[in-house]
Amino acid sequence: MSLSKHLSARRLVPALFPLAHADAASAAASRRARRRDAFVSTPPAPPPSPSSVRLAEPLPSLAPSRLALHNRILALLSPPAAATDDLAAPAEARDDLAEAALLTRHALHSNCRPSSFTCVAVLAALLRARRLDDFFALHRFSIQAAVPPTAATHALYLSALAARRLPDSALLHLRQIARAGSPVPPSPTAYRVVVKCLVADHGRLHDAIELKDEMLASGFVGPDPHVYSLLMAGCVQAGDGAKAVELYQELQDKLGGEPVLDGIVYGSLMKAYFLMGMEEKAMECYKELLGPESEVRFGAESYNEVLDALGQNKRLEDALKLFDRMLAEHDHPLRIAVDVRSFSVMVDAYCAAGKFEDAIAVFRRMGEYKVVPDVAAYNNLIRHLGLNRLVDEAEVLHKEMGEHSLVADEETHVLLMDAFFRADRPDDGVSYFNKMSELGLKPEASHYHKIVDGLTGLSLLDKAQEYFDQMREKEIGPSIATYETLLKAYVGVTRFDDAAKVAKGILLDEKVIFTDEMRELLEGALRGEGREDDIAKLYEDVEREKAEAVVRAAEEKARAESQAREERAARRAEAAAKDEAAAKASAAAIEAILGHRRKTEGETEASASTPNALDGGLLGRLGLRSSGEGTLQDIPPLRSETKGDGQEQF
Repeated sequence: MSLSKHLSARRLVPALFPLAHADAASAAASRRARRRDAFVSTPPAPPPSPSSVRLAEPLPSLAPSRLALHNRILALLSPPAAATDDLAAPAEARDDLAEAALLTRHALHSNCRPSSFTCVAVLAALLRARRLDDFFALHRFSIQAAVPPTAATHALYLSALAARRLPDSALLHLRQIARAGSPVPPSPTAYRVVVKCLVADHGRLHDAIELKDEMLASGFVGPDPHVYSLLMAGCVQAGDGAKAVELYQELQDKLGGEPVLDGIVYGSLMKAYFLMGMEEKAMECYKELLGPESEVRFGAESYNEVLDALGQNKRLEDALKLFDRMLAEHDHPLRIAVDVRSFSVMVDAYCAAGKFEDAIAVFRRMGEYKVVPDVAAYNNLIRHLGLNRLVDEAEVLHKEMGEHSLVADEETHVLLMDAFFRADRPDDGVSYFNKMSELGLKPEASHYHKIVDGLTGLSLLDKAQEYFDQMREKEIGPSIATYETLLKAYVGVTRFDDAAKVAKGILLDEKVIFTDEMRELLEGALRGEGREDDIAKLYEDVEREKAEAVVRAAEEKARAESQAREERAARRAEAAAKDEAAAKASAAAIEAILGHRRKTEGETEASASTPNALDGGLLGRLGLRSSGEGTLQDIPPLRSETKGDGQEQF
């Protein structure tokens, strides 16, 4: 049998070829079905929820415009390679930092938003420059603009809170980011910052140990040697060497019983041994650590702790040997074995031994090893010189700070003031304190306490009272120590009226407490002079002024509420007047539109009732008449009809 057309195997056996189709229409229908199935199986991803957690974007994924903004801000934050004028360099750096912070704040609400890492760079620069107000403002703006925070952002924020001496706020923030399910868990640096703030700045060792336990229980951070080192140093500072050794043994247990290979803990351990009178144990530990077979890792910070332990315990020769070893290992920038604190520790060791010239000499060797001194290093050496009345050398160092493009801070001026007070040169000391306001620096309550205490010690009570009043005028709350200093001084020179005024200030100040010791001192002095009535009068005046203050506060509150009500009523009346004026203007506009429409319609009707003179004149000239012209009104025109016989009939 012969076939006229060739039959393909696909048509003969369709089951073997599931994609074969009899005609083009079925093939098209199959393709449409496959596309429809593919679309249903891969639905589009829903847009992210505004409340969902956002993580920081990596720098390589940024758009070119955002990356250019990041590089531009980094260029403003980077110091110039060479400054033609050293004295102008700090001002230029401050201007560049201010410009970088302002540019970042403006970009937060633009189409080219800065990344998380851009904000971190600016925040770190502001923190280094101690511009805490600008730091908190930029941090608040970035959070409000929904810039995702990073672990570095949290660490910098905690450092700023510590610098502001707000340990409770830092502790609360750390516990918030350490909650279960936190998108950005705390880093070891965050715990180190808060523990250091609690231990070194506020002496809250118990709270720091509790925080260490929370760190281990959270699971975010393991047993950190740096945290344990800070806790051990706090125990040594509190005079509890046994607790420091116990913490070291706990760290060993947490690490599986193996020796701790991070050298950061051994400086505090040696101090604990020295404190407990176990000098041989401390030196044995030191020799094991730095022996040729030791596996303990040492960096600049670890070396500094051991160096400080030797210097504080009169081991100057051993400290010099270790310092020489550190200098030999130092190979900037490949190997950093010394830093600014290394030289400051050696300054402490030399000053503890009474070798101040050697301390100044080792301080000036920083440049040989490419170490740049900072303000804190200068302040440390000035403090040692001031304690030993070497004011001339301290003034030379103060001048060197300006030559090295460093700006003296409040602590520098207070240290120089205290040095001149010790040298019995109060006028020079007061001049350094007054320079702070000229330079735009803002002394705090602790700085005012220093000058009040210094002037009181020199029997310059009237001058001390002037600065006390100046502090009150600037709304800086005096501490209880400042009150007690003035009170004791006035009682000591039998100026009981002034002492009573100071006591009255303490009783009226809600931020301080009038201790029983001060109360007994004042009352005993007044009784000794037979002025028992003054004691009762003092307390009566205090109670009366407190009651008057309560009444004034209530009146001010009522006055403020009344003023607020009047302002709200005025705003409502103003809004109503604006609405009425707008309604009148709208009605007038509508009336004008309607009047114009009526006028236009009247003109149209008038033109329609008037004959078309133009058409009539033109037809007349042509000898024609328009339809209806010349006929009587209301009479229809005649019409002719033709009948079937061909005659016309009207």
